[in-house]
Amino acid sequence: MVQSSNQRLTVEEFLALPVGDIKYELIDGQAVPKYKNDEMSPKFFHGATTGALFIILSIWAEKKGRVVVEWAIKLTRNQQDWMPIPDLTYVSYNCLAADWLQDEACPVAPELVIEIISPGQTFGDMAEKATDYLKAGVLRVWVVDTKARTITVFAPASLPITYRHHQVMTDDLLPELEITPNAIFQRAGLNS
Repeated sequence: MVQSSNQRLTVEEFLALPVGDIKYELIDGQAVPKYKNDEMSPKFFHGATTGALFIILSIWAEKKGRVVVEWAIKLTRNQQDWMPIPDLTYVSYNCLAADWLQDEACPVAPELVIEIISPGQTFGDMAEKATDYLKAGVLRVWVVDTKARTITVFAPASLPITYRHHQVMTDDLLPELEITPNAIFQRAGLNS
């Protein structure tokens, strides 16, 4: 995908771009590769953790909402259209009706997005993105660090909380979900 650096894309133009092997996010009117190079593209730990979280959250979310892997979301960032592609998204049927069935980007700010740090990315990069998600109306952001085996939860109007080992993660926004980082990483096959 080639784009002139001074041409700003609208959401409609971005969505009309040809689909290829590289995933792009819309940032400040530009189509930006989600993974900048081979160093940043997802590897085994990233993929296994995505799969584990998808299974755990899908079981929990049954009849509550939908959990989707790499689903673009229509948001606003710095008063510009922004279309990020989180690793996982949870949106309840209260926010997006159960009978909604369109092959398009998520049209609402979801309750939860999960970003898994890829090789070549830093926690600081993901913390900045988490802040952007919160400003855009997302209610929770989990930043998963497969190397440190931690999950940091970002929420509006509170400091981030980092969970390790057997610390139980609970949240009124996600009723009845109780999970530990160890349970996630064990399901992913990353705990020795």
